Amino acid sequence: PAPAMAEAAEAMAGGEGSKPTSEEFVYGEEDFVLQAAGWGDADSAPSRFDRVLLAGWSDRMERGVFRYRLGPLPTRVLPGSVRLVAQLNEQRSAERRPPQPVRSLRDPFDPGVFNFTRLRSAELLFRLRRSGGPGPPPDPLLVAINASPLERGHVLLLPEPARRLPQALTAPALHGALEAALLSAHPGFRVGFNGLGGGASVNHLHLHGLYLSHPLPLEEAPAEPLGPHLGLLRAGPAPAFLFFAAGPAALEPVSRAVCRAAEHLDGAGLACNVLATRGDPPAGPGAGGGRGLRVLLWARPPIFGPKAGEPFAVALCELAGLLPLPTEPLYRDITEKQALSAIRQHLLPEPEL
Repeated sequence: PAPAMAEAAEAMAGGEGSKPTSEEFVYGEEDFVLQAAGWGDADSAPSRFDRVLLAGWSDRMERGVFRYRLGPLPTRVLPGSVRLVAQLNEQRSAERRPPQPVRSLRDPFDPGVFNFTRLRSAELLFRLRRSGGPGPPPDPLLVAINASPLERGHVLLLPEPARRLPQALTAPALHGALEAALLSAHPGFRVGFNGLGGGASVNHLHLHGLYLSHPLPLEEAPAEPLGPHLGLLRAGPAPAFLFFAAGPAALEPVSRAVCRAAEHLDGAGLACNVLATRGDPPAGPGAGGGRGLRVLLWARPPIFGPKAGEPFAVALCELAGLLPLPTEPLYRDITEKQALSAIRQHLLPEPEL
């Protein structure tokens, strides 16, 4: 598979002065969707990005490129104040590739284990590249299917895999992922990152993009201000540090700020998870200003290897309030109290946070 990936990546890459290929998605500032559709008509007017991504994703599903066929997932909102969204996804639990063992927050890239240079060419959808302003362009990203999907349209966002970067977030990669979030017209297209010790299953730099069909409280709940550009958001199952980008010009400085914070956590021996979602300004709806992009950063003690007795693993989706559950009895019977207990054992004590 590696030669196939290399050939595909080379065909999709091109140089600075090269013409776009048919596999390249070139976008400009005019492609950003500043106000996504509302939840009442989420699928009413997909953007060019949505159409291309979902058409390619559906094509690979029809061709059997995924590890399993993903149909509609049973979904329910757990009774309670946090409004956790539970989904039953038995196939992902049974058929996904086992997560790689992680020994430390700074494990180097290991070419001897699975990494994204080994993707089959059929798993690649397109290469995402910005042309023109605003500001410096982010890293181009290869968009590939996640072969063990959580949801419809679940993709991987990959900075050039041949660089063999470990799973440590970089500002140019995050910047590219945040721009991808603004290319979608769907209110539930979200991008995120699991760090080493925070649920990452492959130690090769990647982010996730996926369409979630339910709103989450963290989109609109007000945050406590910690400074001029930082807040603490307590909505949802786990407190998160909140950064906000009001528009495209703010994405690059926000990316740098989030990565500085992630580096600080790493220096303190802590793992992190990141999620970007459409949302209201930090003060909440009605406080003035339009919706933009909320970027949430969770700090947590690192976990190396599975933890005995856990009902589910805890990564960015669970911290955000989406629970992909592996068995029907667990999906049917779990309560908000049980789910919050499982999530919060991974969090920092309040004084340390």
